Amino acid sequence: MVEKIFHTSFGDIRYWVNAAGEARPWLVFLPGLTADHRLFDKQIEYFEGKYNCLVWDAPAHGGSRPFRLEFYMDQLTEYLHSIFEREGVDRPALIGQSLGGYIAQAYIRRFSGTVRGFVSIDSAPLSRDYFAGVELALLKHAYWIYRPIPWELLVKLGATGTAQSEYGRGLMEGMMRVYSPKEYCELAAHGYKLLSLAVEAHGNREPDCPVLLLCGKKDGAGSSKRYNRAWTKKTGFRLVWLEGAGHNSNTDAPERVNELIEIFIKENSR
Repeated sequence: MVEKIFHTSFGDIRYWVNAAGEARPWLVFLPGLTADHRLFDKQIEYFEGKYNCLVWDAPAHGGSRPFRLEFYMDQLTEYLHSIFEREGVDRPALIGQSLGGYIAQAYIRRFSGTVRGFVSIDSAPLSRDYFAGVELALLKHAYWIYRPIPWELLVKLGATGTAQSEYGRGLMEGMMRVYSPKEYCELAAHGYKLLSLAVEAHGNREPDCPVLLLCGKKDGAGSSKRYNRAWTKKTGFRLVWLEGAGHNSNTDAPERVNELIEIFIKENSR
């Protein structure tokens, strides 16, 4: 993977790309809130060379720092689109974990008809129908939920609350420790506010491309399992429960996730 930089007025975005061949599909990996490109190491290891791959550190995440916390969903989708144009990314499959899945849905809505497919990993629908008003209101005030928690306890909760495997927990802890405690809390709070505003603006639209839902059976983050049950019931999108996996299920069950992604890509590349 080749590291590249995309410059914006708020800061620089780092992303990594590998072009396996013009005729091969593009896989774009979008990590979740506070996670960086390393979240998808097991997927890049498997798919690099077989498909064209791109993964980013979202603005204010990982190596894409410092970055002013003044961006919202429209800016994120615009940044992605500009990076795709620069790299010649055509009809990508968007693979988003948690917040990355919301970014993917916003991109699909804004650039309708340009996406090959969408794989949601422990994410949830962006459609307003699924959310209660009180849930959206609480998302806008997450800073004061996070900030009083002692940093070492917050790191422990972050690692054990998102992953079940030793590998997954160690990875999440490493990704959290690149931030200062205050920076981490500010980023998390901004991400939840961004999500709340995006849901309110999205309306009741579903992706206009093939969709695969993946969710860890032990996902304890928020209401992911409840949302995914409602999502598949309403839309008929295929939902696969991943045994023994938590919220970062692609780190807990990477072989199974890779297998399901590859089958999905092959089914939608004919």
